[in-house]
Amino acid sequence: QVQLVESGGGLVQAGDSLSLSCAVTGRSLGVFGMGWFRQAPGMEREFVAVINRSGTSTDYAASVKGRFTVSRNNDKNMVFLQMNTLDPEDTAVYYCAADRWPVGLPTTKDEYDYWGQGTQVTVAS
Repeated sequence: QVQLVESGGGLVQAGDSLSLSCAVTGRSLGVFGMGWFRQAPGMEREFVAVINRSGTSTDYAASVKGRFTVSRNNDKNMVFLQMNTLDPEDTAVYYCAADRWPVGLPTTKDEYDYWGQGTQVTVAS
């Protein structure tokens, strides 16, 4: 059974950095396209970042491009989201997700097959 577990969330000040991790178990990470999404209170879950199976291609939401970096270590079955210059608008629960049969770089939540439980990121002004 595939399981995803996020970690690294917390409370930070505006302008700070934070690094999220996602540990994948139950299947080799290399078969999945991996994405990060976030959901703020009362809002829809939105796309943040995606990385292809080999880690050679990425894409980002416009709101985080240039500030966030997604990476992966297939040998360690880990995916990462480095978040810099955080803003209060980045406050949300962050989820990692796995797409078993990715077509290109999937950016919609319906394309993903497995989800973590989420980790809270709160950015104070």
